[in-house]
Amino acid sequence: MRLELGRITDRRPPFKYSALTRVGFSDTDAQGVVYYGRYLPYFDLSRTEYLRHLDLLNRGRDGEFVMRAMTIEYFAPARFDDTIEVFCRQIRIGRTSCTFECAAYRLEDDALMVSAQQTLVYVDRAERTACPIPDDYREVIAAFEGPDVGT
Repeated sequence: MRLELGRITDRRPPFKYSALTRVGFSDTDAQGVVYYGRYLPYFDLSRTEYLRHLDLLNRGRDGEFVMRAMTIEYFAPARFDDTIEVFCRQIRIGRTSCTFECAAYRLEDDALMVSAQQTLVYVDRAERTACPIPDDYREVIAAFEGPDVGT
């Protein structure tokens, strides 16, 4: 059985996919809001579920994606027990790297909490050097995102 923790959505175009999570007590700081670093696992969850939905996880390739850079903007605080919907989309596929865009909204009032862009590089597992992103990966992303993904 393959359990998917995300879903296709049309709630926030151009995003086509989101995953839900709930703020746990351990995610909050002394002020009772989500500690800024805890948003990264939320983004990882959404990106992983996006790739799982597209059947792009664990394909037995000789390469893997590694994080290269990330930019984050914080807009509003999330608190313990808030339900967060984390949208994810791939906005660019280059020769050896790709960029994802993420946005986390509090489900209860649809307030934007945080947005991010993440650039990942495809590396050879043995050599640990950048290598071309496989064509089959590109084709699946292009079919799902359509003209919303750039090169």
